[in-house]
Amino acid sequence: MTGSQKRPDRPVICTVAPCYNEEVVIARFHDRLRTVLTSLPDLDYRMVYVDDGSSDRTLEELNSIAAGDARVHVYSLSRNFGHQTALSAGLDVARGDGILMMDSDLQHPPELIPEMVARWQQGFDVVSAVRQGNDGDSLAKRLSSRAFYSFINQLSDVPIVPGAADFCLLSRHAHQALCAMPERHRFLRGMVSWIGFRRTFVPFHAPARAAGHSKYTPRKQFRLALDAVFSFTAVPMKLAFRSGLVVAGLGLAFLVYILARFLFLGDLVPGWASLICTLLLLGGVQTVFIGLLGEYLARVFEETKGRPRYFFKQASESSSATADWPRRQSA
Repeated sequence: MTGSQKRPDRPVICTVAPCYNEEVVIARFHDRLRTVLTSLPDLDYRMVYVDDGSSDRTLEELNSIAAGDARVHVYSLSRNFGHQTALSAGLDVARGDGILMMDSDLQHPPELIPEMVARWQQGFDVVSAVRQGNDGDSLAKRLSSRAFYSFINQLSDVPIVPGAADFCLLSRHAHQALCAMPERHRFLRGMVSWIGFRRTFVPFHAPARAAGHSKYTPRKQFRLALDAVFSFTAVPMKLAFRSGLVVAGLGLAFLVYILARFLFLGDLVPGWASLICTLLLLGGVQTVFIGLLGEYLARVFEETKGRPRYFFKQASESSSATADWPRRQSA
């Protein structure tokens, strides 16, 4: 902020919404979001939209919205970097007393915001919306989600609340803490849990998508799950070591058995099948463990290259969303 600028007297809520191929729904989302934010008493607001390299007219729709609303700030990434990176880019440029991150497909209902703001005004630094159900989810997706959260919480030292979405309101301190984390492979709901601070939860039921289809394909969901596991725990490597000891112990016991048969019974157990099975078992275990090490090493390699996480091809010209903070294009 320059010397001639003053901070607004009212606290500022800044929303951050990544957008990817949402041209058919983004106008409805903006109207509902603006209606809710306008109704909040004694608060000012700003809205940051980050286009994640959309291939449709999402960016044109956002620019049209921004042309008619000075509170809207549109950023566009140079290509599709993924949901978590786009959301992180928005967090980097958004400034306010409270930062609200949410999706723009209307599965994060804007009507929940007043309750989240009320909790924030009570002194909570992190207000997370927790999904209790989703009208559009299949049984397989619900089961896989439950299995994932159960698995990650068994491995990680940082508890991650099942259903706690990226729909989250952060205080200034929590926002600064989250932006200070520079890793490339990001699992934001886990990072929000990791930073700590005083936290509360607001339950909600996610409606079916208003239009279009989910951009989180099974492949992307699997990649996000891998990022969550390998970013928040080293337990897989520890399990690999312990399992290796168990397999080595079983191999040693089998060797003792073979020697005993040879020394005391004078025979050897013929059996290529058992030999092949043993070799396949050991080879499979070794391959899995090497793969685990490779996943960790690949992430170390990505971090040590030090490349920016993203680039903007369009940044908002207005400085009001980034008042009194230096603008960064990457962390």
